[in-house]
Amino acid sequence: MDKIQTSKRRNFLKTTLALGATAFINPLQTMASLPEKADEFTISVGPYLQTSFGNEMSILWLTNKVAAGWVEFGDSPDKLNQKAYGKAELGLKAANSKLNCVTLKGLIPGKTYYYRIYSKEIKDFQPYKLTYGNTINTETESFINTDIAKKEVSFLMLNDIHDRPKSIPLLLDLDKEKKNDFVFFNGDIFDYQTDEQQIIDHMLKPCVDAFAKKTPFIYVRGNHETRGKFAREFPQYFKHVGYDAFSVGPVRFVILDTGEDKEDAHPVYAGIVDFDQYRIEQAEWFKNEINSKAFKKAPFRIVLMHIPPRFSGDAHGPKHCTELFEPLLNQGKVDLVLSGHTHTYKVHQPNEDLNKYPLIIGGGPRDGTRTLTKITANANEIKVSMLDDLGKEVGSYTAKRK
Repeated sequence: MDKIQTSKRRNFLKTTLALGATAFINPLQTMASLPEKADEFTISVGPYLQTSFGNEMSILWLTNKVAAGWVEFGDSPDKLNQKAYGKAELGLKAANSKLNCVTLKGLIPGKTYYYRIYSKEIKDFQPYKLTYGNTINTETESFINTDIAKKEVSFLMLNDIHDRPKSIPLLLDLDKEKKNDFVFFNGDIFDYQTDEQQIIDHMLKPCVDAFAKKTPFIYVRGNHETRGKFAREFPQYFKHVGYDAFSVGPVRFVILDTGEDKEDAHPVYAGIVDFDQYRIEQAEWFKNEINSKAFKKAPFRIVLMHIPPRFSGDAHGPKHCTELFEPLLNQGKVDLVLSGHTHTYKVHQPNEDLNKYPLIIGGGPRDGTRTLTKITANANEIKVSMLDDLGKEVGSYTAKRK
């Protein structure tokens, strides 16, 4: 990214940060202002699904007051005959919290499950007496437990929404088929992390309304998710945030957490970040991953990282990503890298002297620059189609099996 592009991007971010606090009306706050609603125990948002594709599914939701929560589920909407609670720690079931995460384990590959979430308000918690309030629940929902041995996988990528929640349903509606195994959010869905309500209003609620009750999503953290006073609490609202690897169908997926784009010593970080060491740690892990049996035997290998390993300017973070990760991407013969960050959508072809992998960068966040990227893969090929926010294809790529 040249100096003019960098300057435009910085000016955009300054404007966005100034507007971010007033750009959206919070419907929950509006409801809370009504006297008759002030003491009502409600589900703030949810349920929403997360998974790591090991025949398990995590169901998350938030209530407006502390409670005890559980999930009732089964293989028929009329027979929810199993019950699961949040992970027990040292003999204690998860409780006395607004945030709930219940993981259903031992699921059958390819099977449809039906579920309903429940929460019982905890009105008073004394050492030897716990007083419950009302119990609330949602309607019955369903999901398909992904069979990781399936022959074809289909997913979507969104990136660089920057606190524009209306962009989420708008972009998702461009996918007419709506037959995806999961959705990737590839970073910078927010400008910076302020509080829980921002996470609810600007991401979780749009996702729940659009798809997340039935289809899981996976979060790839961007540099803007590392900023703000709530950045350290942010990961707890998702099953997993950070680097990871998993297999679905013919694809081995690798997530790299690229951290910040400035040097750790930059004054804005006030001496409380260490992204250089974090990226070095990931590079060591990635070395082992590209030599793993799962990685080598997969027909295709796709890497998701918010800051592209190339073509993202000369700031310290992008340069460090190039230095650490590009040799490994080339050595591992990665078939596709998906990124965001630059706000300029582009399909970069493989280059035998530099990036030997194709690199697709999604756009955003303004009207006319937003993109939805759809990827399908079978044992023979990966097909990528990137649409702008009017539904026009602005990028495509096909990778054949080597």
